[in-house]
Amino acid sequence: MGTEQIPRIAPTAPASGRSGDRPDACSGPVQWLVDRTAAAGELLTARPVSLYAASVLRIGYGLLYLVFLLREFPHRDEIWGPNSPWTPALARELFDQTGWNSILTLSDSRAYFELCYALALVTSALFVLGWRTRVLSVLFAVVVVSFHARAIFMTDGGDNLVLLMAIYLAFTACGRRWSLDARRIRLKAARTEAPAPQVKRHFLRQLRVSLATLTTVVHNCGMFVIAAQVCFLYGSAGLFKVQGASWGAGTALHYVLNLRLFQPWPALSHLVDQHTILIAIAGYMTVLLQVAFPFVLFGRLKYPVLTMLLGMHLGIAVLMGLPLFSGAMIIADSAFLPDRFYTVLPQLCRRVALRAGLGRPAPSRATGAGSVPAQGRPASAAGSVKSPSANT
Repeated sequence: MGTEQIPRIAPTAPASGRSGDRPDACSGPVQWLVDRTAAAGELLTARPVSLYAASVLRIGYGLLYLVFLLREFPHRDEIWGPNSPWTPALARELFDQTGWNSILTLSDSRAYFELCYALALVTSALFVLGWRTRVLSVLFAVVVVSFHARAIFMTDGGDNLVLLMAIYLAFTACGRRWSLDARRIRLKAARTEAPAPQVKRHFLRQLRVSLATLTTVVHNCGMFVIAAQVCFLYGSAGLFKVQGASWGAGTALHYVLNLRLFQPWPALSHLVDQHTILIAIAGYMTVLLQVAFPFVLFGRLKYPVLTMLLGMHLGIAVLMGLPLFSGAMIIADSAFLPDRFYTVLPQLCRRVALRAGLGRPAPSRATGAGSVPAQGRPASAAGSVKSPSANT
């Protein structure tokens, strides 16, 4: 498929003046549009983007939902079980109107519900570990959708975001980094000394190339949808706040801190509420950060913005008692950090541990081991392209 096999043909003079004017036809805005389209196509098909960020999303949301299920384990029957006030019959009646579905309503048996709950815990744990991620990502999405739909009137913003992210992650290659799948492939490659046999049939080579390209495109589109979802969430939340009179007056957080429904520690809420100027500044900064978030993602300004958003979500978790929502938002923000951040972070933690006397120096590795591993198919001939299933 390389262009080096095509014989070079000497250019000939144009047959007419009309043909000679063709380069001018693609100049200006048309040429700019062609270049941008080619760049977008190259970005979608060249290599998978943000593989480390996808793995962080997998670990984060899988662990968050696992903790959520363990936290609600004593109350599981009251929320999702057959003896719940929102009975399976009422849930099925609602599903007929909304189009939702849940595996929990397939049977009213208590044993069936306990089996589903145990399988949900196992699925979440294996999803965090990255074992057979291509299958587990789909099962995890089914688990989240089923539990969300079974008790849809007991959900909040955090549940909705986890639901969306679980569906999006099913389309991404979220198991290529920091997973048992990646470890298994790495050990298999280390044990195999001989190079992989090349596929001689042209059809099979093209099929493998097409599957690898399709996997890359689906993963990249999934990551772009995740980024767009977070941008839309922040932007819409900021624009809604701008329309409110209390946010414009700087008193919105004062009323929030005095809502008894969102006071896990009333004494702490009243203590914070005494600093009126800081409360007003925090309210204005919240609106500014949310509105400006989609516009600062393409520069270094996003790092201080993400840091301030981290502090905002931690404050929401502590002062308002919404840890699931805050955790879901913090994990979603991690999708905007580049892969080089995640590769440098372990080295930085190791240096800090060495300075504190808590660790040992890492064993020497080959040159370039600290760089981001190759994420796309090799640039060699098509016969050496690996199977896409080996990268998941």
